[in-house]
Amino acid sequence: MTSAPTEMTVTDTDVLRDALGLLKDREQVAERLLDSSAKHSFDPDTELDWDAPLEEGKWFWPPELVSLYDTPLWKKMSPEQQQDLSRHEAASLASLGIWFEIILMQLLVRHIYDKPVTSAHVRYALTEIADECRHSKMFARMIQKGGAPAYPVSRLNHNLARVLKTVSTTPGSFACTLLGEEILDWMQRLTFPDERVQTIVRGVTRIHVVEEARHVRYAREELRRQMVTAPRWERELTRISSGEAARVFSVAFVNPAVYTQVGLDRREAVAQVRASGHRREVMQSGARRLTDFLDEIGVLRGVGRRLWRSSGLLA
Repeated sequence: MTSAPTEMTVTDTDVLRDALGLLKDREQVAERLLDSSAKHSFDPDTELDWDAPLEEGKWFWPPELVSLYDTPLWKKMSPEQQQDLSRHEAASLASLGIWFEIILMQLLVRHIYDKPVTSAHVRYALTEIADECRHSKMFARMIQKGGAPAYPVSRLNHNLARVLKTVSTTPGSFACTLLGEEILDWMQRLTFPDERVQTIVRGVTRIHVVEEARHVRYAREELRRQMVTAPRWERELTRISSGEAARVFSVAFVNPAVYTQVGLDRREAVAQVRASGHRREVMQSGARRLTDFLDEIGVLRGVGRRLWRSSGLLA
């Protein structure tokens, strides 16, 4: 009697199906992503003009995406103070991005540890890790260029992520990956064509959008596969862990220290952001494509769905 194979074969993928239809072959997906990476990858150190001066009177983030936009406090702020808040929020989001990408790189390394090293699936994961290394360096340079400080997440969230990196299952890792990538991607797609925004910020977001599209495709395809093949306990854990990650992510999205930096009362600013219908709509719009996808493949169920609702990312 021969033992069961430990790796899914090409023919196995032909019969895997979920609510979205047949799953594509894992190796074929990876090969296409590798081809795209070869054609559309960027070195931010040479692609962007880091020596060009910042432009007077331009935003660092579209005003409609700044957390306090359209609140009573926003309407009392001077245009200069509003733009300065956009500078600090851009630095806060870049800091969050670096934190998240460092987590993602470790999760990807864990994912491929037991996979065949010559497979296209592993080769693409290594390519994505290289992308994320460049992105993290790019975000750090953008923070320095803007002259704002870096904004680390709270010590609690920093250590919660340390636990996540250690215990996360494969489907949980990819669900969290999409949470971190897709909302920021939606915002950046509004940012890079916006001529009101600093040229360097537009360049950073353009590179990130092009390369993250591949990362999202890789994560979506793998999460679909995992939600079909993982044991029931792992699917249930993924629902809960992704909901808790959504709650933490929504809280950490903008560091409240940015309000102090521009001379605002932190408590009042945080309260107005929480009460803002515009901000709620921005966050839910940014998450909608993701939550629709997660709902279709069975992630948004039970306790996990309630956690997603409590995060404010799911209407």
